[in-house]
Amino acid sequence: MRHILYFLKQIHTYSGKTLYINMFAMMGISLLEGVGILLLIPMISMSGIVDLGGGDIPIVGNLFSLLEGIPSSIALPSILAIYVLIVISQNVLNRQITVKNAIIQHGFLRHVRLETYGLLLHANWNFYIKNRKSDLINLLTAEIARASAGTNSFLQFVASLVFTSMQIILAFVLSPTITAFVLMCGLVLIFFNRKFLTRSLELGNRNYELGRSYLSGITDQINGIKDIKSNTLEESRMDWYSSITHRMQTEQVEYTKLKSTSQLYYKVASAVLIAGFILIAVNLFNAQAGQLMLVIVIFSRLWPRVAGIQASMEQIATMIPAFKAVKALQHECKNVQEFTTKFDQAVKPLEIRIGVSCENVSFKYNQNAEKYALNNINLSIPSNQMTAFVGKSGAGKSTLIDLLMGLNQPQKGMVLIDDTPLTSENLTALRQSISYVAQEPFLFNTSIRDNLTLVEPSATEAQLWSALEFSSAAEFVSKLPDGLDSLIGDRGIRLSGGERQRLVLARAILRKPSILVLDEATSALDTENEMKIQEALERLKGNMTIIVIAHRLSTIRNADQVVVLDEGEIVQIGEFAQLAEEKRSMFSHLLGNQLKATN
Repeated sequence: MRHILYFLKQIHTYSGKTLYINMFAMMGISLLEGVGILLLIPMISMSGIVDLGGGDIPIVGNLFSLLEGIPSSIALPSILAIYVLIVISQNVLNRQITVKNAIIQHGFLRHVRLETYGLLLHANWNFYIKNRKSDLINLLTAEIARASAGTNSFLQFVASLVFTSMQIILAFVLSPTITAFVLMCGLVLIFFNRKFLTRSLELGNRNYELGRSYLSGITDQINGIKDIKSNTLEESRMDWYSSITHRMQTEQVEYTKLKSTSQLYYKVASAVLIAGFILIAVNLFNAQAGQLMLVIVIFSRLWPRVAGIQASMEQIATMIPAFKAVKALQHECKNVQEFTTKFDQAVKPLEIRIGVSCENVSFKYNQNAEKYALNNINLSIPSNQMTAFVGKSGAGKSTLIDLLMGLNQPQKGMVLIDDTPLTSENLTALRQSISYVAQEPFLFNTSIRDNLTLVEPSATEAQLWSALEFSSAAEFVSKLPDGLDSLIGDRGIRLSGGERQRLVLARAILRKPSILVLDEATSALDTENEMKIQEALERLKGNMTIIVIAHRLSTIRNADQVVVLDEGEIVQIGEFAQLAEEKRSMFSHLLGNQLKATN
């Protein structure tokens, strides 16, 4: 029952009084159905086919008294008309409830989706480092949908429960003794079927884990399809897929077995119980024909509803793990939100006048780790100049950039923007003043125009082409059949790596940022286009602060400042030529290795 109360609490939070209005409407339907059943006695008796002795039943006896003074030629059509009117009213009301329940179910689904996605978007960068992308996608899609199915089961449970309660009340009015006997049998049956709920919950946990493994495997393999094909891994991946889908099939069959076994018990018990209580009612309770017939009709309609209650509870139990996983994700996201106040797109971007600096900054990804990824960083990045970060892989370059952009926060020290500490209060303004170009460029599966205007919706045609000219992308875009309106495929797969990188760079420039961050953004360019980018960056110096991570040191020859990192510490700072002349230094070692590689 705690699973039912859990769903009631969650749905009440969303729907409020609408849920209870529906419950009262369900009571109305049950009452109308009860009245319809009561009208069966006078209808059958007045037909003359058989005398059911309606006067022996209190409620029906009163109805017979009212009809005694009315000629049978009028009374029967009147009762039939009332019966038809009741059935029409019942079904009209039932339609309204069905629509309202659909609104609650799908509205609740949308509510959970919006809430979860909003919390995900505002979680900090460290949250994404710790969690698998496929797990988040699985929760946003499959598990929220399963939770919604649980909502539907809950609404069916409520409907069955209300109907059952009203029919039991009616049965008690007709025959308290027989009704009490039947209810005792039913409660005993429900008690012994508790194991079905436990098994349903276990099945739900297994389905959740299987669904997560399935989606994560599919995501990894689609992302790595080029490696799979080039290394002829098709058979091994097919074996994995066959194995996991077989396990999923087994779990679904297991659920069907569980559900059908539960229903089998109830249906067999229903037949035995009805036969037993008819025998007892006639022999021990001396039930009259009309009274007995009504109780049989009521319980023949009631018992499937009781079985439906059990089925709904079992289905809810299978959905609980999915819903709890979604709520756990929401809770985790709330605890790692970046912004203490509501994200505001209207915040004006920062204008960097002095620069960005670090004072005694130290950072580690794992709080329990002894070694810091960055240790005691003291650095000043002047505004409107170009600062380059170099070092071996794992030296901490990207980690430092993440701190400067506010994606992570240092455990020690502080990041300063124009001598003002970077906090959640000014983080939005900083982000709106930055354009970031990653080593692996990301593009949406839309047109070139849509990818560019994503950051500047009001950009004119001339501004778009100007940004493309800057990034040396105008030539290849103009040669495409549809120009700016050409579709570029998933993640820009229809373009070469260099073309994708140039488009992302054009998008970054179109935003007109105060800070331009290039994370090895020229690594996929040929020598000619790299020189064009270098010239463009030179033109930008003095207009914006440029921060570059570079493995190809030729890219940063004109940098105003080069920062050399090694094992999370700054080991050298200076101009390119100055650092190149320092023999036996880290920078000269890196430069020498690249010269050897190009020869």
